[in-house]
Amino acid sequence: MQATVSLASPAKKNTAFRRFMSHKLAMFGIFTITFLVLACFLGPWLITHNDTQVNILARFTPPFNSEYWLGTDQLGRDMLARLLMAGRISLAVGFGAMLLSMLIGVLVGLVAGYFGGTIGTVLMRFVDAILCFPTIFLLLALAAFIKPDIDSIIFLLAATGWMEVARIVEAQVRSLKTRDFTVASVALGASNMRIIFKELLPNAIAPIVVAATLSVAHAILMESYISFLGYGIQPPTPSWGNMLGAAQSYLSNAPWLALLPGLMITLSVTSINFIGDGLRDALDPRAEVN
Repeated sequence: MQATVSLASPAKKNTAFRRFMSHKLAMFGIFTITFLVLACFLGPWLITHNDTQVNILARFTPPFNSEYWLGTDQLGRDMLARLLMAGRISLAVGFGAMLLSMLIGVLVGLVAGYFGGTIGTVLMRFVDAILCFPTIFLLLALAAFIKPDIDSIIFLLAATGWMEVARIVEAQVRSLKTRDFTVASVALGASNMRIIFKELLPNAIAPIVVAATLSVAHAILMESYISFLGYGIQPPTPSWGNMLGAAQSYLSNAPWLALLPGLMITLSVTSINFIGDGLRDALDPRAEVN
């Protein structure tokens, strides 16, 4: 006989869903990030110009032009096309880094929280040691020794972003392993792997989901920082960060070159944070339905 108990009953799941749907900012975030994702991945096929097409005669065309809706950059390239292609890169880096950092952080947190003792102490002290370094400086230090392409940037962001997830999961698992359903599984002879992945992980999923949404926003911001400083995605491949970096010489005569990618970063990060806030409120058992 095997014991598997879910802490989230169907009634609680429905209540959490209603809470989330009633969270206005979360709904705004869902709509905005969905629109951005669809625009970035489908938009380049629907517009006339591409992101690499140079038109020297149309340099610094301001926005709301009949041919170039969002204007052009210093080489006469269509800003709308570049923003959409850059969005593909920035969003892909954000979600890719989230998935990898979740994988590392959840595994470390599960092992440290369940086994405890020397294993848990060593793992969590290692986490604390890495957290002592400011993230941006750690990223820049690592980026200086690695060829900056999309895969390496995802790896760097994940390598510097999994520690908070590990701490959240470790604390949750330490609490859950003393619950009756875990004690019953141990008494019935369930293996450690079954207890960890069938009992503890499903019941710790709520804080993991919230942490995952927030880590996407963090990864997009970090990619923008290091690309802005010249250590991230390298031209001619566009990202919102390196578009900002290239625009700093033209702030006085072509401010839209910086405002537009800055707006895209702000919209995406703010929307994802709103979604995270909505999930946190919805999955909080102490919350009341508005």
